[in-house]
Amino acid sequence: MARQEALRWTVIVLTCQHKDSVYAFQRELEVRQRRGSLPQGALLLTVADPQERLGSGGATLNALLVAAEHLSARAGHTVVTADVLDGAYILILHTGRDFPWDSCGRAFCWLPVQGPPGPVEGPVCCLDQLLDILTHQVCSGCPPGVWVCSTDMILTLPSIPVMSWEGFSGVRVLSLPGDVPYATGHGVYVTEEQDRVCDIIYRGPEEQIRQAARPDGKVPLVSGPVFFCREVSERLLQTHVTPPLDGCTYLGMDSGAPPLQISLFLDVLLCLCSDVSEARFISEERQGCASPHGPQGAAVRNARALLWRALRGIPLSLVYVPDGRYDYMTLSGREHIRRLTETGSEQETLSHVQNAECVDKGSRVINSILEGEVIVSSGAAVQHCHLKGPVRVPPGCLLSGLELSTSTHAPQLALLDDIIIQGHRVQLGELKLTVFTVLGAHDDLEVSPDTPGATFLNHKWTDFHSRTGIQPGELWGAGGHGDAQSCLLDAHLFPVFQTRGGVVGLEAVQWLLGFGGGAWGAERWRTAWRLSLREVLSCADQQGELRWREELFFHAAWRRAADTLRGRTDHSLLPSIRATVLGGQQDALLQTLDSVAASSSEDLGIAARCLACIADVLGCLAGEGRGGLRSGPAANPAWGPAFALLERGDLAGGVQALAEERENWKSRPDLLVRAARHYEGAGQVLLRQAVMSAQRFVTIGQGEIPPIGEWQEVECPARLDLSGGWSDTPPIAFERGGAVVNVAVKVDGRRPIGARARRIQEPRLLLVCSSGAGDCRVATETVCETLQDLEDHCQPHAPGALLKAVCVCSGLVSFPSHQPLQEQLLQRWGGGLELHSWSLLPHGSGLGTSSILAGAVLAAVYRCTGRTFDTDSLIHAVLHLEQTLTTGGGWQDQVGGLVGGVKLARSRASLPLKVEVKQLDLSEGFLLSLQQRLLLVYTGKTRLARNLLQDVVRSWYSRLPSIVLNTEQLVSNAEECARACVEGSLSRLGVCLDRYWQQKKAMAPGCEPAAVRTMMAALRPLTLGQSLAGAGGGGFLFLLTREPLQGERVRQVLTNTQSLGDFSVHAVEIDLQGISLLQPS
Repeated sequence: MARQEALRWTVIVLTCQHKDSVYAFQRELEVRQRRGSLPQGALLLTVADPQERLGSGGATLNALLVAAEHLSARAGHTVVTADVLDGAYILILHTGRDFPWDSCGRAFCWLPVQGPPGPVEGPVCCLDQLLDILTHQVCSGCPPGVWVCSTDMILTLPSIPVMSWEGFSGVRVLSLPGDVPYATGHGVYVTEEQDRVCDIIYRGPEEQIRQAARPDGKVPLVSGPVFFCREVSERLLQTHVTPPLDGCTYLGMDSGAPPLQISLFLDVLLCLCSDVSEARFISEERQGCASPHGPQGAAVRNARALLWRALRGIPLSLVYVPDGRYDYMTLSGREHIRRLTETGSEQETLSHVQNAECVDKGSRVINSILEGEVIVSSGAAVQHCHLKGPVRVPPGCLLSGLELSTSTHAPQLALLDDIIIQGHRVQLGELKLTVFTVLGAHDDLEVSPDTPGATFLNHKWTDFHSRTGIQPGELWGAGGHGDAQSCLLDAHLFPVFQTRGGVVGLEAVQWLLGFGGGAWGAERWRTAWRLSLREVLSCADQQGELRWREELFFHAAWRRAADTLRGRTDHSLLPSIRATVLGGQQDALLQTLDSVAASSSEDLGIAARCLACIADVLGCLAGEGRGGLRSGPAANPAWGPAFALLERGDLAGGVQALAEERENWKSRPDLLVRAARHYEGAGQVLLRQAVMSAQRFVTIGQGEIPPIGEWQEVECPARLDLSGGWSDTPPIAFERGGAVVNVAVKVDGRRPIGARARRIQEPRLLLVCSSGAGDCRVATETVCETLQDLEDHCQPHAPGALLKAVCVCSGLVSFPSHQPLQEQLLQRWGGGLELHSWSLLPHGSGLGTSSILAGAVLAAVYRCTGRTFDTDSLIHAVLHLEQTLTTGGGWQDQVGGLVGGVKLARSRASLPLKVEVKQLDLSEGFLLSLQQRLLLVYTGKTRLARNLLQDVVRSWYSRLPSIVLNTEQLVSNAEECARACVEGSLSRLGVCLDRYWQQKKAMAPGCEPAAVRTMMAALRPLTLGQSLAGAGGGGFLFLLTREPLQGERVRQVLTNTQSLGDFSVHAVEIDLQGISLLQPS
C-alpha cells in the first residue's frame, strides 16, 4: 500500500449513537494516541448524537459545532468563533448504528491483520484501518478544512489517489468503483465534465444507475470520505444557530428545539449537485431521509431551504479511485465471516494457540486464547474467546466473546456448520452479565418470518416451531408474524435470567441448536426473561466488552512472550512490553518474565534474555527520555545479595531476590532506570556463565617445566575484521550463530602485541603491563603477595586486571582459596612468576588488542609452567577469561591474532559456545595483491567499545527487527567475503567491506564520528572498500585501495582535507603465522 507523509490532525471527532458509548470510545481513542497511532497534539473528542436517528448530516453538524466550541475554548474565546477553523484539520468519523456481529459496532470490529510495524503492539480495527488510509493516503497534502467519513465500511486503496489541491475551493468526495447490481443497494454519484457531481442516485433501478457508469464499466459509489474546505466549513457551522437546523445539535436540544434528521449525502451534498433543482431538493421524498410531507414535513422543508440558501453554488467535485475497493459492512453474517476469513494472511492475530496444528488453513483466530484440543476448521473464525478443548468449530462458524476456559460447558459445546454464537456483555440497570445469542450465518435478520426463504439457524422457521413447540406469538408478542417488527432482529429468542435458576449460560444456546441443554426445554425457555438481538445490542456494556477484549489481548500477549522466550525465537517483545505498560498491566508481565527466567536453568541464554526484557519493562515504566541513560553502573550494594545468588548458580533464588528488590525502585523514573541497569547487569552474570561453557573446549596438557629465570616470550599480530563482526558477540554468537572473516596483520612490519613470563625465586607475582610505543610508552607494575591482592581480578579497570585474571583463569593459582598465595606458588611452581605484557598500538585501536593480548599472556604463562596447548584451546580459554574479567566481547579478536592469514570462523546457534576456524586457501598472487592494497589510517579518535557493546546487546535481546535482519546479513556477507577471497576477486572483497561498514553502522548507530565520515569521503575515489576496524567509533580505518602501494597518495589526500586533526598512515603486512612462540631466553 502506497503511503504519503501523515496529515497532522488538529481535531478527531468520533460520533456515536448511544451516550453510554462516549466514555468507552473516548478511552479507545486516547489509547491509540498513547500508542502513537494518532497525533500526540490532536484534540480527541467522542460526541454522542443528541437524539436517535439524527442522520449523518445532523451528526456532522453537531460534531463540527462541538469541535469548534472546544477549539474556541482552547484559544481563550468565550463564544464559538469560526476563526478557529483557520489552519485547522478536522476529522469527523461516524460510528453509525448497531452492528449485530460486534457489540462495539463496526468501528471497533477487529480485523485479522497485523498493523504496520510500530513501537507499540495493538489491534487493527476497522477504525484503525480507516484512520491509516485517511491520514497517509487520502487526506495528506490537503488544505485546512473538515473531512467527514463513516466507519461502516472497509476501504482498500492500493495506490494514492491523484488529487490536486492547488487553489482548491468547495467540497470534494472520494469514490470507489462498484458493479451496477451492487450499486442498486447503495448510492452512486452522477458526474459531468471534470468530474463535477451533478446528481446522487440512492438505491435506484439498474437502468438509472447505468447512466453513471465510467469507461471501466463500474459506477462511482457513494463511499465517503467527504472534504469541506475551510470556507464551506464556516458556512456549515453558521447554520447551527438557525432553526430548524439547530435541532440537529446538542445546543438546540438543550434550548428546547425540536429534533431534526438530516442526511449528509442526500441533503447536505445533494443541494450542491448541478442537475438538482430547488423544488426537487426541498420537496422530494428520499429513501432513508425524513419525509418533507410527514408530521415533520414543514421543518424538513425549511431545513432543506436553509441548506439551499447557505450552500448552493459551492462546487462539488469527485475523485475516482479505479483500483480501490469498497466493502460495506452489511448485516449479513455470512458476509462478515467471509470478510474475517479472507482478509489478510495470518491465521492467528494477537492470539495464543496452544496446539497450532488444530487451526486449519483458511480459518482465523483473533484476540483469543485456545487451550488444549480446540479445532478451528477452514472457513471458521474465533474472536475474543478463551476456549479450553475439546471443542470443534465447524466450517462457516463464528464464535465471539465466549469464556470457556473453566466452564463445565466446554466439553459439551456442540456446533453445526455455519453457526454464529456470541457472548454479549450487557448492563440491565445495575446488573451486568453476559447474554449468549445463536444465529445462522445465512439468516436474514431484517425480513419477516413469512417471507419465502426466511430462516433461523439456517432452517425454515416452521422447522424451529415444529422442533421446539415455540409459537410465533411467544417470539413477537400477540401480533406474531403479522407485527410490524416481526423479524429475526426483534424475536425474543435468547434467555437471560431465570427467577430460580439465575443467569442463563450456554446451555440455552445448545438447546436452541437442538443438542439438548441438560435440564433445558421449552417450558424453562418460556419462564426465562428473554431478549431479542436488537435489545441485546441496545443494552450492550461496551465498556465491559472492551475491557474483556483488552484482558484477552494482554493475557494472550504474555503467553506468547513466554513461548517466544522458551522457543528462542526472534520475535521482538518490545511492542508488547510498551502496550502492557501503557495499559498498566506491567505487574502481571513481570511475573511472567520472572517465572520463565527462574525455570530456565538448563538454558541460561533464555534466562538472560528474560532479565533483559524485565529491564525493558522498567525502562518503559520510567518513560521515554526520563530517568537518565539506560547504560550505566550496576553494582549498588542493595542488589548484591541477588547477584551473589546468581553467581553461585541459584537461578530461582536470584530471580526471586531481584524481584523483591525491584519493588523498592519503582517510585521514580530515575530509580526505575537504575533498576533496569541492574537487571541488565544480572543478565550479564548469566551471559558470562553461558559463555563460560566454552571452557570445555580448552585442553591443557602438562610437560616439562622450564628452569627458573628462563623467559618464555610470545608475539602476536593484530587483526583486521573484513566482515561478520558483531555476529561473534554473545549472546548473538550462540543464539543466532556467527561467522567472521578476518586477517592477521603486522603493523609497520612488527607484531604489535606480546607477552613474556618466567618463574622467579620469590613466591610472589610481579605483573608489568606496558602500552604504546617510543616516547608514548606507559608501563605499570603490580606486585601480588597475598590472595587479597588478586580480589580485583574481575574488575577490568583495576591495575593489572588482565594479568591477574590470567593468573586465576590459567590455574596458576586458585582463587578463592584457604591456602595462602605464597604457599600455593611454592607448592606448585617452586617460586613466583614475573609476567610482562605489551602492546604497541594505541588504546581503542579497533585491532583486537585486548583479546589477542589475553591469548598471548595465557600462552606465556602456560609455557613457563610447562603446560601444553593448541590454538583452539587458547581461543576458547580467552573467551572464558574475558567473561571472568567481565569485559564480555566476542571471539573474533583472538581468532584474528592467534591464527595466521585470512580465515573464516564460525560458531553455531547453540551452547556450549564452540568456535570453529577455517584458514582460507588463497593463492600467493591474491595474497600479494591484497597486502599491497591494505592500508591502515589511525583516525586520532578513541573508540568507546563498551558503550557500543551494551547498546548492541540490549538491541539484540529486544530483537529489534532491524537488528535481527542486520545480523543475518552480517553472516551472509561474511560467507560472500570468504568466497570473494578464495576466488581472488578484490572488487567483490571491496564491495563486502563497504557493505560491512554499513552493517556496522546499523548495528551500532553513532559509531561513525564526523571526522571519520569526512576522511572516508575524501578517500572514496582511491578505494575499493573501507571500514573502521572493530566496533567502530574511532581507532584505525583500514582501506582496500584500487591501486597497489598507495600509502603516500593516501597521506597527501588526508593532508589536504580540512578538519581531520591528528592522523597517521601505517603499512600492513599479512601475517601467515599468527601467534609466534619465540625461543626461550
